[in-house]
Amino acid sequence: MATVTFDKATRIYPGSERPAVDALDIEIADGEFLVLVGPSGCGKSTSLRMLAGLEDVNSGRIFIGDRDVTDVQPKDRDIAMVFQNYALYPHMSVADNMGFALKIAGTPKAEIRQRVEEAAKILDLTEYLGRKPKALSGGQRQRVAMGRAIVRQPRVFLMDEPLSNLDAKLRVQTRTQIASLQRRLGVTTVYVTHDQTEALTMGDRIAVLKDGLLQQVGTPREMYEKPANVFVAGFIGSPAMNLGDFQVQDGKAVLGSATVPLTRATLDAISAEDDGKVVLGFRPESLNQVPEGNGGIPVKVNLVEELGSDAFVYGSLAGDKELAEHLGSGEDSSQIIVRVDPRDVPMKGDTIHVQIREGEEHVFSNATGERLPA
Repeated sequence: MATVTFDKATRIYPGSERPAVDALDIEIADGEFLVLVGPSGCGKSTSLRMLAGLEDVNSGRIFIGDRDVTDVQPKDRDIAMVFQNYALYPHMSVADNMGFALKIAGTPKAEIRQRVEEAAKILDLTEYLGRKPKALSGGQRQRVAMGRAIVRQPRVFLMDEPLSNLDAKLRVQTRTQIASLQRRLGVTTVYVTHDQTEALTMGDRIAVLKDGLLQQVGTPREMYEKPANVFVAGFIGSPAMNLGDFQVQDGKAVLGSATVPLTRATLDAISAEDDGKVVLGFRPESLNQVPEGNGGIPVKVNLVEELGSDAFVYGSLAGDKELAEHLGSGEDSSQIIVRVDPRDVPMKGDTIHVQIREGEEHVFSNATGERLPA
């Protein structure tokens, strides 16, 4: 087992002026499951490949334990990687695929067989050891790829979007298996995904990247309850947080008929560059339906998503079209998302009025997008 440290690690691809990964600074504890998450092109896979030794580090350093591995060959880093496309040899059996790296390393046959059988038992693959990959389902192939990593007994697991090729139901099932397996083995794991639901459900901590820059690192609960900036607020959470441009008037954030009191600490943190505005964020579950005329936000219902135990209204700010451009969700800036009672859902075309529950708003600087103190 080992810690992993990115010490201002930067990667600039030839012909590009902007770094794909810009001065990445993260310390990953021994045995921790860290998830790198972000939109396509944010630098998460490049960061993983830098750690694996598959990409050069232009500046900064990378450590595994106390050892500087910045210039060490991939085969000498004592890591095992699980890929998105499984990367199994089609002509080999499951047992041969799982034990191939040990065979190349000259490990005795008896030890290879023992390690493969132990990994197969953990992954519920014992009855498939004699099969070829083409005779397996997608989920079983992914477990074989996991088994190949486990038998190596590495210091660090690296996983690059390993669930992307699975269907939705299998993805949910497999992510719980991977998370529980990692906790059982206790191996430091760096996991890359673009799916923030995966990140929230699997990671001990999450690191959010955007345009090669680290935005925030924290536990799933910290990321959800205290996003560091507007980007993290809109990216983490499903459905996404609602975000709006509010004017600051008489100690309150105001958008049309909606008013939200601001604390003294928030008001003191607003700078001249903010131009008398703040970005206000609120989760779909942080809204209460109120009677018309109570200072609520009028929402015209465009769609109701009924999920049995939950129901979500997708709508738009009713009335003023100009104001509607200033309020929407992180997923789609033209719509507002409201969680409603699944036993009492409004109809499409209705207008409901909602109010942000006191203390559940998130306030960000209009100029920088950074979180303001509450």
